[in-house]
Amino acid sequence: MIELAALTKSFGPKAVLRGVDLVVPRGSSMVIIGGGGTGKTGLLKCILGLVPPHRGQGRVEGQDARGMDREAFLARFGMLFQGGALFDSLTVWENVAFRLMRGKDRRPRAEAQEIAVEKLRRVGLSPDVATLYPAELSGGMQKRVGLARAIAAAPEIIFFDEPTTGLDPILSGVINELIREIVIEMGATAMTITHDMRSVRAIADQVAMLHEGRIQWSGPVGDLDRSDDPYLRQFVEGRAEGPIPSLR
Repeated sequence: MIELAALTKSFGPKAVLRGVDLVVPRGSSMVIIGGGGTGKTGLLKCILGLVPPHRGQGRVEGQDARGMDREAFLARFGMLFQGGALFDSLTVWENVAFRLMRGKDRRPRAEAQEIAVEKLRRVGLSPDVATLYPAELSGGMQKRVGLARAIAAAPEIIFFDEPTTGLDPILSGVINELIREIVIEMGATAMTITHDMRSVRAIADQVAMLHEGRIQWSGPVGDLDRSDDPYLRQFVEGRAEGPIPSLR
């Protein structure tokens, strides 16, 4: 579904991506791991076209993303943002239905609300939540609303940026289960960025480790504990000692 070839991106003198090669099969769940500042979020932005790569190519179903109609291209994606990124001035259902009421294929307001309420139900939120505002919700509820918005337009590809950040272990487990269930249910292709190894094991089919702007290791999630790659071992085991520098 997604193929990246020699993707490079710099911001001023800082090289963020240094030639990323990655293939994400259709219907699979790929999780990107790596330390802070290794280019994980930049990679998602390049795929979405929010920032242009300097060199290399990104393809979606074999087509160069840069040559595709912008609105049609973005309509294939759903996104769960790290901080929720809900619009404070809109009600919960209006947040969920935001895309449904815009663009060439926009739905009537009543239909969009009906879809939004159904998506909220799918993530475990009752209809009475629909008329509340984001400020009236807990962090866990906001994350669920963000997930409902990500799936509202039935996207083919869903990106999850640190989906369990700021949540307690129980809520993290709930969100992980929801993500896994929904991705399988929809037959969607998923890419997730996370530091949470519990999320990796719960969500991933495939895992890729990004280090210093390159793919250091990639493989099935079942191979995580069998690999002897020193970078991967240090990250997975959370050790201060190893080839990845740590602050002391």
